[in-house]
Formats: sequence, C-alpha cells, structure tokens
Amino acid sequence: MASPRIGVVGATGAVGTVALELLAERGYAGVRAFASARSAGRRLGDIVVEEATPAVFAAGDVDLWLFSVGTSASRELVPKAVAGGAVCIDKSAAFRLEEGIPLVVPEVNGERAGEHEGIVANPNCCTIPLTCALKPLHDAAGLRRVRVATYQSASGAGAQRMAQLRATPPGEADLEMKWDFDGEEFDEESKLREETRKILELPELPISATCVRVPVLVGHAEAVWIETEEPLGAERARELLAAAPSVRIQEFPTPGMAAGGDEVLVGRIREDRSVENGLALFVVCDNLRKGAALNAIQIAELLLTRRALAA
Repeated sequence: MASPRIGVVGATGAVGTVALELLAERGYAGVRAFASARSAGRRLGDIVVEEATPAVFAAGDVDLWLFSVGTSASRELVPKAVAGGAVCIDKSAAFRLEEGIPLVVPEVNGERAGEHEGIVANPNCCTIPLTCALKPLHDAAGLRRVRVATYQSASGAGAQRMAQLRATPPGEADLEMKWDFDGEEFDEESKLREETRKILELPELPISATCVRVPVLVGHAEAVWIETEEPLGAERARELLAAAPSVRIQEFPTPGMAAGGDEVLVGRIREDRSVENGLALFVVCDNLRKGAALNAIQIAELLLTRRALAA
C-alpha cells in the first residue's frame, strides 16, 4: 500500500511542530505543513510551510489531515477538507462534543475511531491523561465520582505564551485562569467534565474540576480524587495502573519528568479515607506530545491500520 499523504495544519504552532517531529520519528515521508499566509514559505527542517487555503483542502491530494488550529478556524476549514475526500483529526474544541463525531483516546476507546464520517476529534490535553488513568479503575470497580484540580503549563496556551513565560523575570510569574468564564466555571472545566463523560461513555458521571495555568513551560499535572462503586484499595489500583497502556507509575511525578516523553505518569496513589471507596492520584503528561500531537497520530495510525486491513 502507498504511503499515506498527510498534511499538518497549524504546523508552526506549539502542537504542530511537535506533530511534524513525531511523524518524522515514526518514519512518515512526504508529510506537508500548512499554516496561515504570514507563515507560508517558512522552513521547518526539510519542509517548506504552505498556506492553508480553501483550494488546498479541495484539491484532494491529501489522505489525512491533522488540524492544530483554533476552534473557529477548524469549523471553517475541516468541512472543506472532508469535502475534498480526506479524513480529519481535529485538536480544537470545535467538534469534540458533537453527536456522531468520535472523541478518541486510543488506549481508552480506540474502537470508536472507525465510526467517523470524515472527522475524528482529539480531546483536550487534560482529558487525555485523565481518561488513561480512570479507564482501568472504572473497568475494575466502577466510578461513582471524580474530582480533579489541574496545573496546566504555558505551552497549553501556545508558542506565544511560552515565549512570554521565558521573558518573565524570576519571581514575577503567577498562576493564570484566562479561560472563558460563565459566572460559575471556566469553559476549560466544563470541557474536561463533558469530554471525560463522552470518552468513558458515562454521561451522568459526577465530575468536578478546577483548572489553573502555572508557570511551567511543558507538562500538565492533575490532582485527582476518585470514588469507586466497589472497594478497590491503593495497592490494587497501583497494579491496574501499572498494567494500563501508555501509563507508567512514578512515585512523585512532575511536569519536568513528563516533558519529552510519551507516557502518562501516575503517582501519589493512595486511599482517600474521607469518603467511601476513595482514591487519590497525581497524573502528569507532556501536553504537547501525548496530550495533543501524539494522541492525534495514534488515532491516525488506527485509521490507517483499518484501511490497510480493508484493502
């Protein structure tokens, strides 16, 4: 079978550049990079960035698009790419909660990827590691309730925010909460709740989230408190998580440990004795890799494998 023709949209951004690096590491040739007109002509290694225009998406000479652009841009451009005959894996929030569009973490609900009609949504960079940690515990004991506090790095807000943090004098960096606010919660918190419910197929699961951005360049961390339906215990939870795909037990995980890696680090696994069947965890991953670009590429590989088997 011929090599897939892959296009990366938003190639000059924080996630897009990592996607290009990962595709090269995994041996994909002929990958094309696309961005806005102001970035067209820029060279990323051996690849020259092309302008993402409607004509490009209509041309039909790309099999699979990886989108890492804003929500409004995805809503405009992804349907054009699908109309051109390609499959799109979109990182924005544009399609994640749309009925009929699969929202996929391959280790958790990879079978859903094949149910697409041209679009597969790539979840939020905190939802991905959270569901990787919750899935084995739910399968073993059922989930009754989840509470999570996130500590999200600057790279989650893009390359420009990373540059701002680098330029911030020591001692002046602070926490941020710069998401859309409805008077009660940030949209980042509601996204984390609703995406987790969709991926785990638990639409009524009580989930409470508090999200903040911290002055760390790369690596999102989450403190997680879980109540299970059946007794589980910390030792059994540790065994289940140690055997879970893409999860690695790390006693005291930090963003620095996770940066540059492809695994979800889980530590501080202990019983929460304030509630019945309670567990507490600390979850960390590289938000640019497993939290974004790598997850999208893993979805793409699921689809490419299905296509090869059907050929």
